[in-house]
Amino acid sequence: MQTSREARKATRFWRASRTIPMLMLIAALVVVLLPLARPYVSPSLMRQFFYPVKHAEYIEESAERHGVDPYLVCAVIRSESSWDEYALSSAGAVGLMQILPSTAQEMADMGLVDPWTNNSAELNAAHVNIEYGSAYLAYLQRHFGSLEKTIAAYNAGMGVVSRWSTQNSSSFEDAIEYSETRNYLERVKESYGEYQRLYPDGIGAYE
Repeated sequence: MQTSREARKATRFWRASRTIPMLMLIAALVVVLLPLARPYVSPSLMRQFFYPVKHAEYIEESAERHGVDPYLVCAVIRSESSWDEYALSSAGAVGLMQILPSTAQEMADMGLVDPWTNNSAELNAAHVNIEYGSAYLAYLQRHFGSLEKTIAAYNAGMGVVSRWSTQNSSSFEDAIEYSETRNYLERVKESYGEYQRLYPDGIGAYE
């Protein structure tokens, strides 16, 4: 016969084996049904649960300083880290905008970010991360002159995006070879549009 401890373990395992698939199903349903339910969900609920904004002051200041749209910064943050300032990728990308330390150093070396007031060793700090991420977005935007290429390069890098840009395709999106980048581009563009729609008076007006 099972001991009481073994019985409790078996019960916990049984519950987990039922709960985890249920949670995955719910998450999948949210992803599938959200676009259909969007017209019926109030903007305040959409802002609170699906398209939040944190650190609006930092975003607006950095976006204005570097000439990039704050809505785009929010869309990148949502897609990169889901607003988790302590996020760390397997490749070593850090913080809200998932900045690589090497990228931060490049921005500082080019004089696009003041390293004295924005120490790249503190990339987990929201204001530092947003400053470097906004500078990088603006740099890509100036280089490519295209929203789609800017977003794709933020994910895949400038080199491959430059190569895709030279391919004889009907559109840039058709030339993207990485499914991850194609999905990333779609997510960021969708989030970009939603932030514009849900925060018509600016991202700082709803905090």
